[in-house]
Amino acid sequence: MTASQTIVPSSVPHGIGRREFVNLSVAELYEEAVRRDEGVIAAGGPFVVRTGKHTGRSPRDKFIVDEPGSHEGVWWGGFNQPISEERYDSFRARLLRHLGERDVFLRECFVGAHPGHRRSVRAYTETAWASIFCDNLFRRPTPAESAAFAADFTIIDAPSFKADPDRDGTRSETAILVHLSRQEILICGTEYAGEMKKGAFGIMNYRLPEEGVLPMHSAVNVGERGDVAVFFGLSGTGKTTLSADPHRTLIGDDEHGWGPDGVFNFEGGCYAKTIRLSHIYEPDIYSTTRRFGTILENVAIDPRTRELDLDSDLFTENTRGAFPLEFISNSSVEGRAGHPSNVVLLTADAFGVLPPVAALTRDQALYHFISGYTAKLAGTEVGVKEPSATFSTCFGAPFMPRHPGVYAGMLGDLLDRHAVKAWLVNTGWTGGAYGTGQRMDITHTRNMVRAALDGRLDGVPTVTDPVFGVEVPLDCPGVPREVLQPRATWADVGAYDAQARRLADMFRQNFRQFEDGVAEGVRSAGPRSG
Repeated sequence: MTASQTIVPSSVPHGIGRREFVNLSVAELYEEAVRRDEGVIAAGGPFVVRTGKHTGRSPRDKFIVDEPGSHEGVWWGGFNQPISEERYDSFRARLLRHLGERDVFLRECFVGAHPGHRRSVRAYTETAWASIFCDNLFRRPTPAESAAFAADFTIIDAPSFKADPDRDGTRSETAILVHLSRQEILICGTEYAGEMKKGAFGIMNYRLPEEGVLPMHSAVNVGERGDVAVFFGLSGTGKTTLSADPHRTLIGDDEHGWGPDGVFNFEGGCYAKTIRLSHIYEPDIYSTTRRFGTILENVAIDPRTRELDLDSDLFTENTRGAFPLEFISNSSVEGRAGHPSNVVLLTADAFGVLPPVAALTRDQALYHFISGYTAKLAGTEVGVKEPSATFSTCFGAPFMPRHPGVYAGMLGDLLDRHAVKAWLVNTGWTGGAYGTGQRMDITHTRNMVRAALDGRLDGVPTVTDPVFGVEVPLDCPGVPREVLQPRATWADVGAYDAQARRLADMFRQNFRQFEDGVAEGVRSAGPRSG
């Protein structure tokens, strides 16, 4: 076993709180949450909470302990910020003393549906609703597994504890500290529950490559013929919406592994964006917002009738629903499937220049996988006045500890070995950039994805995009021909050409950091110069 593979069992003791509530049922946790005034029960039964000033993840507040067992395996820089083990130990001791004066909820669960690659997790939370979140998002042990439960790693979520930047070396009072060798995650200063989910997946994303498994920030579904599709994409690009297709079985919507015998879900639930959910276009996901057991974060609610307003961004655009996968009618109980035959790379291009669907070569797929492009919109962050390109390596930079070449190399091998077709799908804007054009019609996008997955785009005549070099089909069932060619949707084609060149230059500038670590075929698979 190499140094980077050394694992030290967690030394977090049982009974770390004043009182420890172990594996309470969801109904019991509801009662505790109501009694402690942690949120309100909405019409239909979901539990609605506010997460304070943090309504999303804080990737700049995440630190990885720089210690001998994992130092060589981590790609330091960017989101992988180091913190010394001495500071970690000091922080940890103070946090445990802090929790010793408070009630704590313990949830024992698994991450990973594959018995040979899963990890057992003990998640300690200060709130009852956060324990429901863990019960929804992670995988539940059977009674026999619970009786023999032994934790591989530990999450301690303590929002009421504040880091001391001068003493701890953190950026603020919020901190997410990850010790990869001890397999511990300490979270403070934020009530946003997604930090627990992504922290657990970060450990999986570090460990699984050692086991020959590619960890993927992706959704997965399976067609009636047993054909498996993987959907890579960042938040807001449509992973959940497009993978929750009533004509296909949902394996999961966010995190998966792809190993020697196929794909498997990390999760036992979904953490879906709920802003402007439609009961017409997203009926299954919409229905979960009316069910007992769902946790809704930062969703607006009428204080008297307790009716939800899913269209409101009163607290944030990033409203979320956390619910068990079984709430989706066509979901997989096993959470496993065979090898994919299609890989779809999703982007929400707010510049309005990428084609809505295009076939990719193997090298183009790796180029776009490493790039991980989508766009932030004007108004979603302070100071953002126009669409801004976001490149998140491997579609998950904040929780991918290893060098992107590790993940890209594994993906390339899997694409080759299983003759997988790759597609680029733009769920963003058409007819102009954000503010001028309009969002892609979800019905058109669904029709394009379905046609790609069931083979109806095979053999369709294509045209090579002159800027991005991808093959764009000239026809697609259920989609107007003019929609397929983005330049034709713009009233001012000169403005389109300028915008396309601008985005292409952003791709090239971003990719320079990876050029020394990838093959020539991948380096040259991006947008064309000139």
